[in-house]
Amino acid sequence: MDRQPTLIGELVTLRPTSADDYDALYAVASDPAIWDQHPAHDRWQAAVFRGFFDAGLATGGMLTIRDAADGQVIGATRYVPAPPDAVEIGWTFLARSHWRRGYNREAKRLMIDHALGQVAAVRFSAGVDNHRSRRAIEALGATPLPPAMVERDGQMVPRVLYELRRA
Repeated sequence: MDRQPTLIGELVTLRPTSADDYDALYAVASDPAIWDQHPAHDRWQAAVFRGFFDAGLATGGMLTIRDAADGQVIGATRYVPAPPDAVEIGWTFLARSHWRRGYNREAKRLMIDHALGQVAAVRFSAGVDNHRSRRAIEALGATPLPPAMVERDGQMVPRVLYELRRA
């Protein structure tokens, strides 16, 4: 699957992330409120975000989200392989100025449509206490899967899992 597409919508444009995107993405990610329900609630700190950013580049599936109206960097998201014949969408963060205004939904819809043309299923994973992410995933119509322990940053953590399958 092509995990480095350029996807264009009415509200957002997603493009492959490059090392040059670090400063703009950290400017968004440095807001502690973005991470307050996230299991990695310290990701707003520069050293922690650097590891997150570098890992995203290393996966080859990190996409920078820009506001289509003005080109401003407003966040990032990723595609990560999820065998068999699936991809996980996640690791998304978005500037609070763009919450509850359709930006995340459009970014995810663009990613889902792109992925389901190439794989059988799209998966999502959220922290048990990350209710914002869980609501956003559920609003996409994803089906809940049994909870699981998954490896994140070298640790096993409980996650709530969801899936959308190709029709």
